[in-house]
Amino acid sequence: MAPSVAVENLNPKVLKCEYAVRGEIVIHAQRLQQQLQTQPGSLPFDEILYCNIGNPQSLGQQPVTFFREVLALCDHPSLLEKEETKSLFSADAISRAKRILSTIPGRATGAYSHSQGIKGLRDAIAAGIALRDGFPANADDIFVTDGASPGVHMMMQLLLRDEKDGILCPIPQYPLYSASIALHGGTLIPYYLDEKTGWGLEISELKKQLEDARSKGIDVRALVVINPGNPTGQVLAEDNQCDIVRFCKNEGLVLLADEVYQENIYVDDKKFNSFKKIARSIGYGEDDLPLVSFQSVSKGYYGECGKRGGYMEITGFSASVREQVYKIASVNLCSNITGQILASLIMNPPKEGDESYAAYKAEKDGILQSLARRCIQQS
Repeated sequence: MAPSVAVENLNPKVLKCEYAVRGEIVIHAQRLQQQLQTQPGSLPFDEILYCNIGNPQSLGQQPVTFFREVLALCDHPSLLEKEETKSLFSADAISRAKRILSTIPGRATGAYSHSQGIKGLRDAIAAGIALRDGFPANADDIFVTDGASPGVHMMMQLLLRDEKDGILCPIPQYPLYSASIALHGGTLIPYYLDEKTGWGLEISELKKQLEDARSKGIDVRALVVINPGNPTGQVLAEDNQCDIVRFCKNEGLVLLADEVYQENIYVDDKKFNSFKKIARSIGYGEDDLPLVSFQSVSKGYYGECGKRGGYMEITGFSASVREQVYKIASVNLCSNITGQILASLIMNPPKEGDESYAAYKAEKDGILQSLARRCIQQS
C-alpha cells in the first residue's frame, strides 16, 4: 500500500516555498555539530558558528540589562514584595515592572492576552512611535506579534487570493518574502535594486515591473520596501521615500514597510525615517494610503531573537478589513507575553534622568559601535 502521506500528495504551495536561511547548508552544519558531540576530535575543528541568520546572542552579544531586569520581575512578581529586590534591581526597572503588571489581567505573564496584544503594552508602543515620528499613533492600530515574521505572513494571508495576485518585492531580499508569497499562493513580482547607486530603489524600475505584471493579468496588491535594507544595508533618502509613498498612492498599492533595522545605521549622513512619518509629512492622512509597518525585538541593538517579539502598525485600512486582520490574529490566540513586554520596552527604553539610563546608554552604544566596526571592516 502506498503511504497516505508522501511528497507527491503534499500541498504544492509548501513544496514551492523555499527558505535558504534555514536550508541545506544549515542542515549539513547541524549534522556536523552532532558528529562533534558524538565523535569528539573527528573533525579538524571543535566548534560551529552559525552565521546564516542574525542571531547575535548566540555569538556572545549580551542582553540589555534594563530589559532583562523588567522581564525577570514581570515573570516572578513576588520578587517585588521582597526588600532585597531594591538592592538587586534598579528603581526604574522595578517601577516599570509594576506598571506593566498592572496592565496584565491577573498580573500573570503565563496567561493568554488580547489577540492584538495587551492594551497597556500597545499604548506604550504607540507612545514610542509617536515620539519617534512626531505624529500621533493609536494603540488600536498595533498588532503585537511573535517577531516581525508572523505579521508578514498575516498580511500575505490577507492580500493573496491566488497566483493572479502579486507582491512587488526587492531583489536582493530577505527570503521571508519570497517564501511567504509562495506559501500563501501568490506571485512574487521582482524589482531590482541598483548596486551601482548603492542599492538604490528607482521609481522607473517599480513602474516597469508593475506594468509588466499587469500586462500578464496579475493584480499587484502591495509593494514591499525593506528600509534599512536587508541584505543590502542601504538607507533610503527622504525624497526617495516621498516618491515611493506617492507611487503606492497613485497605483493603489498597500505599502508593506519592513523597518526592523531602524537602529542599524552606521554612517553620520544617513537617517532613518519611517514611512508613516513620510506619508504624514507630505499630507497623507489615514484614508489616503494603506500602510503596514513592521518592527522586531530581534534586530537593532536589542538582539532578543529567541524572545520572539515584534509588532505591526496598520493604518489606512477600512473597519471591515481591520476586522479580518483581527480574525487572523485571533486564530493564533495571541503572541507570547515576554515578547509583548520586550516590544513595549524597545519603544520606551530608559530616558535621561532614570536610574538605569547611564548603564543602558553605555550598553546600547557599545553594541552599536561593535556592529559598526564589523560593518566597516567587512565593507
